Amino acid sequence: MALVEIPLTPVSQQFAIQLAGVQYQLTLMWRDMAGWVLDIASNDKTPIIQGIPLVAGADLLAQYRYLGIGGQLFVMSDPAVLAPPTQTNLGIESHLYFLTN
Repeated sequence: MALVEIPLTPVSQQFAIQLAGVQYQLTLMWRDMAGWVLDIASNDKTPIIQGIPLVAGADLLAQYRYLGIGGQLFVMSDPAVLAPPTQTNLGIESHLYFLTN
């Protein structure tokens, strides 16, 4: 098992990243009422999962285990571990982690 922090900044963003040996495209967007949401696409930008809300205290990929992404994705904040990410603290006080299986 390996724990990796996915580097983020508090702006909408899209980038390529390798998770559990597979290349993905991640898109993060701030949506006022929903907060931060995450889309995961294949390397060729074919959507895999769309609209995952970034909430603390849960494996964001738990209900998508059948897709075989190969790990857990979760948010932790400091100093309050379960505080949700805000529009201005993503990547600063709220962090996104991937834990391989």
